[in-house]
Amino acid sequence: MLDVSVSYNRYKFIGYEFLTWLWYVIENEKDVLNDSDRPNELVEIGNRIVLQNHLTHTVETITIKGDDAGLEEGYLALQKGAVVTEINLVYKSDDLIWRFCIKGESLGISNLKTPDTAPIEIQEDVEGAILEKGYLYEKMFAFLD
Repeated sequence: MLDVSVSYNRYKFIGYEFLTWLWYVIENEKDVLNDSDRPNELVEIGNRIVLQNHLTHTVETITIKGDDAGLEEGYLALQKGAVVTEINLVYKSDDLIWRFCIKGESLGISNLKTPDTAPIEIQEDVEGAILEKGYLYEKMFAFLD
């Protein structure tokens, strides 16, 4: 049996390849991600993509960020053999918007921003706000599954 750190380093490329494929699908074949049971859902590329190209003895990292940033550098990096190591995505469902990052090495989610909830005005609203926030997290993870 392999040590955990050896397995982690040996197979982390799978997450990178998955994120590279996901970028391709979002840009070119959106129908693959659409579920006929949920027609009002949409996934878009957010405002940040990190790519890495493992050259002979060095690692080249390309970071593209900004709301109106062009992805030309990313396409060029892909042609040189780079893979996506981190991607920011926007998930839209009806009028609600979630923003989050997925890291390729562990497929971990970070910087998750859920849609805004109603403000808490009185003490009795706290329980409802917690339940609403829990629902928003649950809906996000159900989509990811």
